Amino acid sequence: MSKNKEAAAASIILSYLNENNRPYSAQDVFGNLQKQHGFGKTAVVKVMEMLASQGKITEKVYGKQKIYFPDQSQFTDVSDSELKNLDNQISELNSKSQSVQQNCRQLEIELKELNSSMTTEELISETEQLKKECKSYQEKLQKIKLASNHVTPEEKEKVYKERIHLVKEWKKRKRMVTDMMDAILEGYPKSKKQFLEEVGIETDEDCKVKMPDL
Repeated sequence: MSKNKEAAAASIILSYLNENNRPYSAQDVFGNLQKQHGFGKTAVVKVMEMLASQGKITEKVYGKQKIYFPDQSQFTDVSDSELKNLDNQISELNSKSQSVQQNCRQLEIELKELNSSMTTEELISETEQLKKECKSYQEKLQKIKLASNHVTPEEKEKVYKERIHLVKEWKKRKRMVTDMMDAILEGYPKSKKQFLEEVGIETDEDCKVKMPDL
């Protein structure tokens, strides 16, 4: 870095420290000013060490880290009332900051919901599709209403009663056959399976049918 650039950097860094009047590491200053002024980290470290050696800023060493802050003798003393007033201002600003952060979080949630929602174009397309489906269902319903082959409640009831009667007959006859076979098998020398094969009887299981519940 040339002397002119070094002097310009020193002026900018010194002004920055005096304006903020708080401790900074060289890394902090580099991070805060690099984007605006294009300073390199090595140049910032060199300038701050130079300013400290000149007594323009104060250097404190904490372990392996060096902290810099402006010469406090240039600032006027602050009274207790002024400090209290500053504390109140800080408290107010902290409260406002928390409120703003909360609003930002809420806005971020709303933005996320909006981004995950359908766009206006998608909603229009979806609405049109639903209208078409609704119209199709209405047409089918109308055809059903106009059909002449409706089943009346009386006919439906008749079918149900007939089903119950047939299932009961099924159970009755199955029980009769089972009782007869059991009586025959008492004196039959072979197995039940062989008897069924010889007589030619097919069971519900053979036909893969199951008696329905009433």
